[in-house]
This record gives sequence, C-alpha cells and structure tokens, in this order.
Amino acid sequence: MKTFEGSDSALIVMKKRYLRTKSSGELETPEEMFWRVARSVAEGAKEYCSDEDIEKLAKKYYNAMVSRYFLPNSPCLMNAGTSVGVLSACFVIPVEDSLDKIFDAIKNAALIHKGGGGTGMSFSRLRPKGDTVGSTSGVSSGPVSFMKIFNAATEQIKAGGRRRGANMGVLSVTHPDIVEFINCKKEEGAISNFNISVAVTNDFMEKVLRNESYSLINPRTGEVVREVLAREIFDLIAEGAHRNGEPGVIFIDRMNRDNVMRKCERIEACNPCQEQPLLAYESCNLASINLSEMVEGETINYRRLKKITETCIEFLDNVITVNRFPIEEVREKTLRTRKVGLGVMGFADMLFKLGIPYDSEDALAVAEKVISSIKQTAEKTSERLADERGVFPDYEKSDFAELGIRRRNAGLLSIAPTGTISVVAGCSAGIEPAFALAFYRKVLEGEKLVEINPILLEELRKRTYIARRL
Repeated sequence: MKTFEGSDSALIVMKKRYLRTKSSGELETPEEMFWRVARSVAEGAKEYCSDEDIEKLAKKYYNAMVSRYFLPNSPCLMNAGTSVGVLSACFVIPVEDSLDKIFDAIKNAALIHKGGGGTGMSFSRLRPKGDTVGSTSGVSSGPVSFMKIFNAATEQIKAGGRRRGANMGVLSVTHPDIVEFINCKKEEGAISNFNISVAVTNDFMEKVLRNESYSLINPRTGEVVREVLAREIFDLIAEGAHRNGEPGVIFIDRMNRDNVMRKCERIEACNPCQEQPLLAYESCNLASINLSEMVEGETINYRRLKKITETCIEFLDNVITVNRFPIEEVREKTLRTRKVGLGVMGFADMLFKLGIPYDSEDALAVAEKVISSIKQTAEKTSERLADERGVFPDYEKSDFAELGIRRRNAGLLSIAPTGTISVVAGCSAGIEPAFALAFYRKVLEGEKLVEINPILLEELRKRTYIARRL
C-alpha cells in the first residue's frame, strides 16, 4: 500500500488534529489514519457489496487519500472508525421564538460542536428587542442578546476535542433589530465564535438600487414596525464588511430559487463558512479534490479527475450511511435528503503548474471546464447510485421528481475553504489565489509553521544552484 508523502507542516497539523492515540499510547501514523477512515467509510456499502468488494473499496479510498487526490472534511478524518463517529461538517439548527426552544437549540449546537461539526442558525424568527413576552408581561431582549448566550456556550466546547466550535448567525434584512445585528461585531473580539450574515431579499436589493424605503416587520405579529431607507442599511453592511469582514450577505431568494426541496421547505441559514445552504436540521459531508494533483506535465488529466470525482461521490454517500448523528432530528432529516458537498482545493497551484495567470480569461476558461467535468460526473454518479441503491427518500417532494431525474443525493457540490485539509494535501486553499508564496502559518495553540509554496521551490531548484539547498 502507498505511503503518505506530506510536508513537515502537514505532519504537525495531522498530529495536533487528526491522528488518534492507539491503545498502546502511541499516535497513529498518517497511513493508519487514512486506513481507519477508508475502512470505516467502505462499510457504508456493505448492503450492496460482498466482503471482498468492501476490502477493494477501502483500498481504493485509502490510495486516493494517501496520494492526496482528495480529502474529506475534518470531522471525518478525526472521527471515522472511532466511538465518536460524527463525520459531518455542516449543520443548520432552527431557532424558534420561545425560551424552551432557544435553549434546545443551544443544547443541540453544543452536541454538534462536541462531535466536530459547525452550526448555522437563523435568528430571524425571534421577536425584536422590546417586544412583548406574553407569559411574563415582560419585554424581549432580542436576537443579538441570545446570540451572546450561544457564543458563551460555544466558548466552553472544543469541537471534536481538537478545535473551537464555530457558528453562523443569520438575520433577515426585514427584522426590526437588523441595525443592532449588523453592528454586533463592530468591536473586535465581540461574539467571537460567530460569523454573521444578513439574509437580503430581491425586494431589498431592488429598493437599494431605486433608493427607496422598505418595511421592517415584527416576526411574531407580521406587522410593519417602521420604514427605513434600503441604502442606509446597505451602507451599514458595506461599512462593516470593509472594516472587519462582518457581516456577510446571503442572497436568500436566489438561494431558494435553486433549492430542490423548495416545495416543502425554505432555506433560512447555512454553515459557518457559508458554502453549504441547508434546511433546518440537515447536515452535510464535504470532500475536496486536490486539483494540483490532477495536472500531468502541462495538461489536466481529465480521466483521473473523472475517476476521483466518481470515487468521492461514492465515498460521501457511504459517509451518510455510517455516520453517527449528534441528535435524532438531524439523523432523520439528513437521511431523507442525503446531501453531499464535493468541492475542490489547489486551484491556484493547478494554474501555477499550467503556467496560467490567476487573473486571466484563460484561468476562467480552465475553471469552467474543470468544474463542468466535476458537476457532470457527480450527477452521473449520483444517478448510477440511485439505480443501484435507490433515490433519496424525499425524492418525490423534490424538483428532480418533476423533471424525471433520478438521484441518490439532493445536493452534490460545495466549494469549501479547506483551511486545514489543504495543509495536509500540501496545496493552495479552496479556489483562492496564493496570497503569498512564503509566509508563517499560525496553527492551533499558536505554533508558527514556515510555508513555502512547493511549486515555487521546485522551480527555484530547477533554475538556481543556491535554491537546491532549500
């Protein structure tokens, strides 16, 4: 079996985050970790395969991961084949407008963080600050005050025992407390365990363009509280994003236009890095193809890319089957839609190898061709799995049923930032350009790692005698 050829930085990150302590007291080797993951995930196909085929499947997954052709999300690397068993990265937890349900959501988020996942939550259903609380004749403290309670709970839990928990807080642009929400992270370090995003509607954006007012609506009563100029709110969002990156925006109507389950439920929130919109109580497993390793010589090996895409979709569908879910509602919802999220990393490194500038029309053409290949292969693979294993249980409620397209999975693609797994893979993160070719990376407990782009190093070695000593 192949061995892992990772950088010093990759090995340090793996030791701190992914390698488990064996019964002997020693840490796993990277190869043992990849086999633990591969063997565990292959078990997801046991209903459809012989024991011999399961072993072959495990070896296929192992070889693809150890070769750094793809890697699954962090919870899968941390927890597959262990007693924890939570393999999903992305979750959305509903937050309803009652004290009991708010604290149920806090508990559910804590259980998810404990297993290594991140949570997204919309606070748009909570009544605004100062609104009546009927049971006590008191007044509500509003969504932002409850976000601070979620934040404090998250602070006490290290996700998966290895990293800090993460949340995404979403508020509708029509909520009366929208200004307080936009400014809630204005002070550096405030609500530090949350990213925040405003859910903006098509109507709001049109009124920004026309410089018109729009209505802020009490979600408890459905009544208009006041009118505000759309541009004033938009300017506040832009100022915050420029100041410290908070808040982001979610084009919620556009998102729901592509929601294949829109007949039965709207999307209101997404995961902490905003790449995965999900329905309430859904979870999603992610994996990313290392595009840098799809280059041979000076061309893209599309045959390899297709094979790895097929492997990844099979792998992720198996992950859903073997997954242990932190709460029952998540188990039920995830198994009904079987969403997976296959993305990419190493795009900038791919362009380096191809000799194509990142900010060029040629780069856009490569991106379109690569992602089209991945999309088409992922769809065909999900259709094949539907024939072999059956469609996802809520298929009849989906747009796919109306179109006559059989799928095993309600969702297939998701471009994640890959902050940690790209270090293990030794490639650039996600689809981002390389912000520097040599830099220090701070990880976990503040340890500094020296990072030098390996493609640059190789080029320097070819061109200069001195660089051979690096």
